[in-house]
Amino acid sequence: MKRRIVRTDAAPAAVGPYSQAVVADGLVFTAGQLPLDPAGGGLITDDLAAATRRTLENLDAVLRAAGSSLQLAVKLTVYMTDISRFGEMNEVYAEFFGGDPPARSAVEVSALPKGAPLEIEAVALLEAPEA
Repeated sequence: MKRRIVRTDAAPAAVGPYSQAVVADGLVFTAGQLPLDPAGGGLITDDLAAATRRTLENLDAVLRAAGSSLQLAVKLTVYMTDISRFGEMNEVYAEFFGGDPPARSAVEVSALPKGAPLEIEAVALLEAPEA
Protein backbone atom coordinates (compact mmCIF):
# COMPACT_ATOMS: atom_id res chain seq x y z
CA MET A 1 0.00 0.00 0.00
CA LYS A 2 1.34 3.42 -0.96
CA ARG A 3 1.00 6.31 1.46
CA ARG A 4 1.66 9.93 0.51
CA ILE A 5 1.53 13.02 2.73
CA VAL A 6 -0.16 16.11 1.26
CA ARG A 7 0.92 19.67 2.06
CA THR A 8 -0.22 22.89 0.42
CA ASP A 9 0.13 26.61 1.11
CA ALA A 10 -3.33 27.12 -0.47
CA ALA A 11 -4.89 26.00 2.83
CA PRO A 12 -3.95 26.74 6.45
CA ALA A 13 -0.94 24.84 7.73
CA ALA A 14 -1.53 22.12 10.29
CA VAL A 15 -1.81 23.53 13.82
CA GLY A 16 -0.37 20.40 15.40
CA PRO A 17 1.48 17.16 14.70
CA TYR A 18 -0.67 15.97 11.80
CA SER A 19 -0.78 16.20 8.00
CA GLN A 20 -3.27 18.23 5.98
CA ALA A 21 -4.12 15.01 4.16
CA VAL A 22 -2.86 11.52 3.47
CA VAL A 23 -3.33 9.63 0.19
CA ALA A 24 -3.61 5.85 0.44
CA ASP A 25 -4.93 3.25 -2.00
CA GLY A 26 -6.68 5.72 -4.31
CA LEU A 27 -8.35 7.67 -1.49
CA VAL A 28 -7.59 11.01 0.13
CA PHE A 29 -8.18 11.35 3.88
CA THR A 30 -8.10 14.96 5.01
CA ALA A 31 -7.55 16.42 8.43
CA GLY A 32 -10.36 18.62 9.64
CA GLN A 33 -10.26 22.09 8.14
CA LEU A 34 -11.17 25.22 10.07
CA PRO A 35 -12.40 28.59 8.77
CA LEU A 36 -8.86 30.01 8.76
CA ASP A 37 -7.55 32.38 6.09
CA PRO A 38 -4.59 30.51 4.57
CA ALA A 39 -2.71 33.76 3.90
CA GLY A 40 -3.19 35.73 7.10
CA GLY A 41 -4.31 33.03 9.51
CA GLY A 42 -7.38 34.96 10.65
CA LEU A 43 -10.24 32.83 11.99
CA ILE A 44 -13.85 33.50 10.95
CA THR A 45 -16.07 33.03 14.00
CA ASP A 46 -18.89 35.59 13.85
CA ASP A 47 -20.50 34.69 10.48
CA LEU A 48 -21.31 30.98 10.16
CA ALA A 49 -22.07 31.21 6.43
CA ALA A 50 -18.68 32.83 5.75
CA ALA A 51 -17.00 30.34 8.11
CA THR A 52 -18.57 27.41 6.26
CA ARG A 53 -17.56 28.82 2.88
CA ARG A 54 -13.94 29.39 4.00
CA THR A 55 -13.76 25.91 5.54
CA LEU A 56 -15.01 24.23 2.35
CA GLU A 57 -12.62 26.33 0.24
CA ASN A 58 -9.74 25.21 2.47
CA LEU A 59 -10.89 21.61 2.23
CA ASP A 60 -11.08 21.83 -1.57
CA ALA A 61 -7.55 23.31 -1.70
CA VAL A 62 -6.19 20.37 0.30
CA LEU A 63 -8.06 17.88 -1.88
CA ARG A 64 -6.80 19.55 -5.07
CA ALA A 65 -3.22 19.43 -3.78
CA ALA A 66 -3.74 15.69 -3.34
CA GLY A 67 -5.12 15.23 -6.88
CA SER A 68 -8.81 15.27 -5.98
CA SER A 69 -11.56 17.82 -5.28
CA LEU A 70 -14.78 18.29 -3.36
CA GLN A 71 -16.60 16.88 -6.40
CA LEU A 72 -14.84 13.53 -5.81
CA ALA A 73 -15.65 13.45 -2.09
CA VAL A 74 -17.43 10.32 -0.90
CA LYS A 75 -17.85 11.22 2.80
CA LEU A 76 -17.65 14.42 4.81
CA THR A 77 -17.95 14.92 8.54
CA VAL A 78 -19.01 18.32 9.87
CA TYR A 79 -18.28 19.18 13.48
CA MET A 80 -20.21 22.17 14.87
CA THR A 81 -20.16 23.83 18.26
CA ASP A 82 -23.84 24.82 17.87
CA ILE A 83 -25.92 22.30 15.91
CA SER A 84 -28.96 24.58 16.22
CA ARG A 85 -27.29 26.60 13.43
CA PHE A 86 -27.21 23.55 11.13
CA GLY A 87 -29.48 25.26 8.58
CA GLU A 88 -27.04 28.15 8.10
CA MET A 89 -24.17 25.74 7.48
CA ASN A 90 -26.30 23.48 5.27
CA GLU A 91 -27.37 26.33 2.98
CA VAL A 92 -23.74 27.18 2.10
CA TYR A 93 -22.77 23.50 2.01
CA ALA A 94 -25.42 22.88 -0.67
CA GLU A 95 -23.82 25.54 -2.91
CA PHE A 96 -20.67 23.42 -3.11
CA PHE A 97 -22.30 20.08 -3.93
CA GLY A 98 -25.53 20.62 -5.87
CA GLY A 99 -27.71 17.62 -6.65
CA ASP A 100 -25.19 14.81 -6.16
CA PRO A 101 -23.61 15.36 -2.73
CA PRO A 102 -21.38 12.92 -0.85
CA ALA A 103 -22.47 11.06 2.27
CA ARG A 104 -22.22 13.27 5.36
CA SER A 105 -22.43 13.25 9.12
CA ALA A 106 -22.90 16.36 11.23
CA VAL A 107 -22.28 16.32 14.95
CA GLU A 108 -22.23 18.85 17.74
CA VAL A 109 -19.05 19.08 19.82
CA SER A 110 -18.31 21.11 22.93
CA ALA A 111 -15.32 22.94 21.43
CA LEU A 112 -13.00 23.03 18.43
CA PRO A 113 -9.39 24.16 18.01
CA LYS A 114 -8.79 27.91 18.12
CA GLY A 115 -12.43 28.50 19.11
CA ALA A 116 -13.71 27.72 15.59
CA PRO A 117 -17.47 27.35 15.12
CA LEU A 118 -17.07 24.37 12.78
CA GLU A 119 -14.56 21.94 11.31
CA ILE A 120 -15.01 19.72 8.24
CA GLU A 121 -13.05 16.65 7.13
CA ALA A 122 -13.39 14.51 4.01
CA VAL A 123 -12.61 11.22 2.35
CA ALA A 124 -12.40 11.53 -1.44
CA LEU A 125 -11.38 9.59 -4.50
CA LEU A 126 -8.23 10.53 -6.42
CA GLU A 127 -8.77 12.05 -9.87
CA ALA A 128 -6.50 9.40 -11.37
CA PRO A 129 -5.66 6.62 -8.91
CA GLU A 130 -1.96 6.07 -8.34
CA ALA A 131 -0.37 3.07 -10.02
